[in-house]
Amino acid sequence: MTRATAVRAVLAVAVLLVSVYISLTMSPRLGLDLQGGTRIVLQARDTATVEADRETTDRTLEVLRQRIDSLGVSEPTLTRSGEDRIIVELPDVQDPRQAAEVIGRTAQLTFHAVEGPAAEEPDEKPSGSGPDRLTLPDEQGRNLALGPSRLSGAGVEDATAGFDAQGGAGWSVSLEFRKDAGQDWKKLTGEAACHPAGDDRRRVAIVLDEKVISSPQVDPSVGCRAGLPSGATQITGSFSADEARDLALLIKGGALPVPVEIVEQRTVGPTLGAAAIDASARAALIGAAATALFITVVYRLFGALAAVALGAYGVISYAALVALGVTLTLPGLAGFVLAIGMAVDANVLVFERAREECADRPKRSLRSALTTGFTKAWSAVADSNATTLIAAGLLFFLGSGPVKGFGVTLAIGVVASMFSALVIARALTEIAANSRFVSDYRSVNGIARPGAVRTWLVRKDPRLFRKPVRWLVVSVALVAVALAGIVVRGIDLGVEFTGGRLVEYSTSRPVDVETARDTLAAAGFGDAEVTTAGDGDLSVRTGKLDNDGEHAMRTALAEEGGETTKVRDELIGPSLGDELRRNALIALAVAVAVQLAYLAVRFRWTFAVASVGSMVHDVILVVGAFAWLGRPVDGIFLAALLTVIGYSVNDSVVVFDRVREQWGANRRTPLDTIARRAVLQTVPRTVNTGMGALFILAALAVLGGDSLADFALALLIGICVGTWSSVFTAVPGAILLERNAKTPPPVPGKRKGKGKGPASGRPGAARRDPLDNGARV
Repeated sequence: MTRATAVRAVLAVAVLLVSVYISLTMSPRLGLDLQGGTRIVLQARDTATVEADRETTDRTLEVLRQRIDSLGVSEPTLTRSGEDRIIVELPDVQDPRQAAEVIGRTAQLTFHAVEGPAAEEPDEKPSGSGPDRLTLPDEQGRNLALGPSRLSGAGVEDATAGFDAQGGAGWSVSLEFRKDAGQDWKKLTGEAACHPAGDDRRRVAIVLDEKVISSPQVDPSVGCRAGLPSGATQITGSFSADEARDLALLIKGGALPVPVEIVEQRTVGPTLGAAAIDASARAALIGAAATALFITVVYRLFGALAAVALGAYGVISYAALVALGVTLTLPGLAGFVLAIGMAVDANVLVFERAREECADRPKRSLRSALTTGFTKAWSAVADSNATTLIAAGLLFFLGSGPVKGFGVTLAIGVVASMFSALVIARALTEIAANSRFVSDYRSVNGIARPGAVRTWLVRKDPRLFRKPVRWLVVSVALVAVALAGIVVRGIDLGVEFTGGRLVEYSTSRPVDVETARDTLAAAGFGDAEVTTAGDGDLSVRTGKLDNDGEHAMRTALAEEGGETTKVRDELIGPSLGDELRRNALIALAVAVAVQLAYLAVRFRWTFAVASVGSMVHDVILVVGAFAWLGRPVDGIFLAALLTVIGYSVNDSVVVFDRVREQWGANRRTPLDTIARRAVLQTVPRTVNTGMGALFILAALAVLGGDSLADFALALLIGICVGTWSSVFTAVPGAILLERNAKTPPPVPGKRKGKGKGPASGRPGAARRDPLDNGARV
């Protein structure tokens, strides 16, 4: 065992031990879509006097925190998003009506002197009134003329709800004022007490959000100019227990610095989250087992060692998620599962390279071939993983809500997969390669003999790119079919992009779609779109619908279906829907631009343009397929689409990396010949890595339920068309571009951003065995 192998083995064991310890002692942080609960996004709005900036939003957040703490919700989370948005997460809250009402109201509480009855309609200013005077109806509906605000809710020190069982006054709210505000209150009630009993002017109006909630007469025992002391004030009225508690809570919480509007609200039942975790776990186990079995069959012993490294990858990436405190969402869970299938990519690249070395120089040692395989595969491994990291970064920075979690888990998965392949798998395979038994019996190790696919392709040697235009015509025809689907069938944008409300219900008795549609129409929801979802559940999509409307809709369905449970609830405001739709287009445009820039730096501009053209081809085909199938396009679909972009570029990078290498070594050979050889050499890698991802995605599509089925379907289509386009769209496109390009072929052994390679020395240096120190006798 060499020193380098020993270092890798020790590092692998240390990281694994730490990962196992973290996995056993720490629990993952689950998002609301997995543990159940309600997520509300609030948009702060400007007023005539206050701008909704970062400072006022932070103050608003603190006021909301006091209100929510008083609701008794366990472990609520409030965070500011951007300059003027607040995200509220309430675990285990399934009916958000009370929470949304309490946190969404502005609670502008003011105290006014009553100037007498008013003949004007409410909200109109009496003749001769000042700009701060109001005309509002009292509790009985009589219009009152109110003077300017004398006191605001900010002066209230405390507010408590109480029930007067002895006096029979019912529920009331007791107020305590701050020092200065208490003097103002005493002065206000003292002035009102100067008017005779029964006179409207002896009343004090308490106004909440421009609504008179109480306008009591000052008690006759209070003398003129004497007023009521701070601690002796009670708001009385026809309050129920809940109304009194909510009012006390709002007054105690204080007035919000700026009004807020609910722009997004999502509720997930606990059973849906538990089912998603269970389904994803089963899909991960089945898919990982199938992937491990596949690479073991293809690469024998070394494939089995790579499967061991794959298991280590799962432990390391899970521990990283837990240790970093990443909130695991449903898309994030899907990203974690998907990364298991993609983690074999680096191992396959290395093993195929090692097979080539063994085929070219049959007498070289197994250890030497393996080392050369790792060395030559490094460029393709680095570039392909870099493109996936770019896609993950775009998901995190341009995605919204749970989709950000997918970007985080995908990025962690990429880094963990490189560690498992380049450290753990390398240490295991190098130790095995030192064994005489493994080295001597070529049928055991799995890389000493070329694979069946490669052997068949080399024997047939098909002339793939003699007429590259033919392949581009096929690609254009596929794009035309996809665009026809987009034009003819249209894109079914989800609620996330259009705004509106989507609610999924589970009923105790079966209810067919037509019956549910008629029931909702009779209840006043004629525009509701009803479809089936899951195992007999009902999915209802409407336009603008508040929480009271949703409750009425659920009550109507309960008349037909018995006990009706809300499984999932998504409410997206129209402004947020426009923003998310715009951000989705920006994300796709930025993905194209960033990938083009990266590839142009790492490769020739012709290769970069061809790769990006192939990527756009894949995006159009996936969107067109969803249009023809009538599947919804939402945020999770966007996550899948950006992943397809990374995967498509990943495949193209591997092909063009080989083209660049071989063209540099054979500068006078026509490019179409070089491209044919490169494709035939990389097809086994493309097929084998694609199979690893397909096993996982097939398991997700079958076992993941409705929540992950569309995600898995988009990726299944994307991987298939990406595999095709990396060979039959990107390569022919690069050949045609090179025919008109003035750039000379690449210099042997030299790559962009690097110094001269081994070829800059004597001619034989480039072919030296990595374990050969050059000494000769």
